Amino acid sequence: MEDSNSQISEGKNPIAKLKGVGDSLWVTIDPTRSTEKLKEELNTVFRKLDHLAKGSRVVIDTGKHGENNQLVEVLGQFLKKNYQVGSVSLPPDNIANAEIRLRQRDLDRSWYQHSSDVLMLTGRVRSGQKINARKHLLLMGDVNPGAEVIAGGDIIILGNLRGTAWAGQRGNTESIILALDFKPTQIQIAVYVAAGTSESSGKYPEFAHVEDGTIIVEDYIEANPFGRLPWPKVR
Repeated sequence: MEDSNSQISEGKNPIAKLKGVGDSLWVTIDPTRSTEKLKEELNTVFRKLDHLAKGSRVVIDTGKHGENNQLVEVLGQFLKKNYQVGSVSLPPDNIANAEIRLRQRDLDRSWYQHSSDVLMLTGRVRSGQKINARKHLLLMGDVNPGAEVIAGGDIIILGNLRGTAWAGQRGNTESIILALDFKPTQIQIAVYVAAGTSESSGKYPEFAHVEDGTIIVEDYIEANPFGRLPWPKVR
């Protein structure tokens, strides 16, 4: 779910604030307001979502005013009846809640706080040429036989990989090498080296990673290595 952010306020104090957090809609409310006022403001917020609210998971956060179980139950029934949301609950325990707030803060500020660690290039790396990236390397093009690409982190080739690729040069065994057509001459991740392969079908992107001290090559779409992460993480 894409992060969304809308809020209704009176003066400077928001009454209802909505964000997309993970696979849930996270609604922060002011429980000191009347139930009717909260319903009115939830109407304003959820009406903008239209069909996106149907079947969604909603978390109602009442902040530091206690758990307010009864209020959340009333508002939950209201949202289910009027917007067909799938489920409504309080936030997880306080520790998890604090972690979610910190992660969301990091996401909100990331565009302003982090400079890019990615060397992004377009074109073909020809035989005899060598590309060396301090951290991650993203190449929209091909790596020909006899060419070499090296990165301190991940290597992503949006094209054919036919030459040599070395990811995690500084010893990072969590690094990966991904290509749309994966037929390298040789690959290396940190200290682990593997001979190239010509068995790629070229139909699906494949990636190499280290598992139990061995380099494994898998179908990226099928393995979906990062799809299980509940939050975007900086690599």
